Amino acid sequence: MIFQDLLAYKKSFALAMKIFEITKSFPKEETYSLTGQMRLS
Repeated sequence: MIFQDLLAYKKSFALAMKIFEITKSFPKEETYSLTGQMRLS
């Protein structure tokens, strides 16, 4: 079994992709503050 098969991995990856898509719509002035923090966490 590889880690990509784990349900926890699949759900966390899907959530990370949703957060990434949402933060792309944030204003440009937030790119290096709020957006960066959200993507890293």
